[in-house]
Amino acid sequence: MTVPKAIMKCIQIVALSAFISPSFAHAESVSVKYRGVVELAPFSCQWISRSSLVERLCYDSTEQYVIVSLNGTYYHYCEVPSYVVSDWKGADSMGRYYNSQIKGRYDCRISKVPSY
Repeated sequence: MTVPKAIMKCIQIVALSAFISPSFAHAESVSVKYRGVVELAPFSCQWISRSSLVERLCYDSTEQYVIVSLNGTYYHYCEVPSYVVSDWKGADSMGRYYNSQIKGRYDCRISKVPSY
């Protein structure tokens, strides 16, 4: 049985793409309220299971930039020092820490927003 050239070419392309695709994979991206879509490649992200408010915390220490999922909506905070993120991760209540130490501070409207 001979396979037509067009079908053989398709088989080769599909087989080759299985090896090439991983190197061209795109980083995960999320839609951030008041910002738009941001790729998370430069971030260190952590899913949070012990908070009823904070679901995911992503931090880019180079830019001091936080993206956080609060009840399913991603928000961003600018010029956040690494010790604040560390304290936040270690807080007894991440929601209370957010409300007292993050919310209303590190406003990206008045701070440097990274240009990813």
